[in-house]
Amino acid sequence: MQSIVILISGGGSNMAALVRAAQQEDWAARYGAAVAAVISNRADAAGLLFAKAQGIATHTISQTDFPDRGQFDAVLAQAIASCAGAGKPPLVLLAGFMRILTPGFVQAHAERLINIHPSLLPAFAGLHTHERALAAGCKFAGATVHRVTEVLDEGAILEQSVVPVLPEDDAHSLSARVLATEHIIYPRAVRRLLAAGLS
Repeated sequence: MQSIVILISGGGSNMAALVRAAQQEDWAARYGAAVAAVISNRADAAGLLFAKAQGIATHTISQTDFPDRGQFDAVLAQAIASCAGAGKPPLVLLAGFMRILTPGFVQAHAERLINIHPSLLPAFAGLHTHERALAAGCKFAGATVHRVTEVLDEGAILEQSVVPVLPEDDAHSLSARVLATEHIIYPRAVRRLLAAGLS
């Protein structure tokens, strides 16, 4: 069985979309894949409650318990490996995980580490994407599912969604419209990876 481990920091709406897709489309039977665990770096992340309600194992690993990023990432990697069990290395999905991972962690999970970013990459990598898109006068915005590399938000693009920027938009309204598309393209991108054997 291909294990999927999802990393979150907050509400986990993209995580929930992935879990629902896995359940409704029976990824276990179709692709031999299942969500094995949800891990958060925040104990108060609301997404943990959803995962627990679905019977999914949850773990909290707080960066404040470690003196540096390297030690945090080492413990995170151990937790991911323990969730996966025997068989294939796990597919690790970042779903609103607000931590920049060390190069060693990224290299250890090469080609199996996926993120979703709320902009049309390569535009507006990093934070405050919607505010920056509005300030730049963009006519379109969107989201990107991409592989994670050592360079922030520069991995190969797997899926993108596009939404128009409306004259009355502010960062909140634009964010909500983009988020709705994220819930569509993230499961679709993962589904394609599983169907292709993560190639």
